[in-house]
Amino acid sequence: MSRTIPYWHVDAFANRPFTGNQAAVMPLERWPDDAELLAIAEENNFAETAFLVRDESGAAEWELRWFTPAEEIRLCGHATLASGHVLLTRDGGDRVTFRTRRAGLLEVARTGTAYELALPLIRSAPGSWPEAAALLGSEPAEVWLNEDGYGIYLFDSEAQVRALAPDLRGLGALGSDQFICTARGSDSDVVSRVFVPGSGVDEDSFTGSAHAALTYFWTERLGRDSFTAFQASQRGGHATCRRDGAQAILSGDCVTVVEGRFLLP
Repeated sequence: MSRTIPYWHVDAFANRPFTGNQAAVMPLERWPDDAELLAIAEENNFAETAFLVRDESGAAEWELRWFTPAEEIRLCGHATLASGHVLLTRDGGDRVTFRTRRAGLLEVARTGTAYELALPLIRSAPGSWPEAAALLGSEPAEVWLNEDGYGIYLFDSEAQVRALAPDLRGLGALGSDQFICTARGSDSDVVSRVFVPGSGVDEDSFTGSAHAALTYFWTERLGRDSFTAFQASQRGGHATCRRDGAQAILSGDCVTVVEGRFLLP
């Protein structure tokens, strides 16, 4: 007989379908083998699939793991926001907490019709990576790097960021780093595009973890604690980013597109 897993397809950081970033959210009764989790994520073929199991440790309400079609990752913002949307819509309440394996405790809170996602603030510092910069398709004005693989490439204009045509195969050969390209925006304070080909995601639609890095970078540069952000992918995604101590608070909407059952042999 087939096994079934509850399944939600959610567009995160989106206020209407077919925008923002797609995530599959799949609550489980217990953890299966990692190979099965990866096979499910590959079948879903979204940037991330979020898997959830009730947390028996007492530290949080749920354990949370994220898989791309190629690997498990350390932190994913949009699939966490999507998970909070699914659980708060299904179970009620104003907030839900998650225990993760490499990103600590995370929380999603309901704020009216939107949600707030609390992520660890990701700090970076001025650096240099000529091999990566040369593959982006345009020379960045500044490069800021982080030892966990979050690289910020500042450009002089939004037009430069939108026109980028990077060598994705070349970037992928450098590892699973995020290549976060950003500039001051026109309709929003900040615009970005994010490339992660080493993790199987050539260009991400909206990247919550990248905005945890951008929150530190841009609040330092702008001299204020919050700003509006637009990720200029093909689908596009919006957030408000706020710095609160050691956390980046990302505010955005979610839309459920599909709800059903995933069948396994």
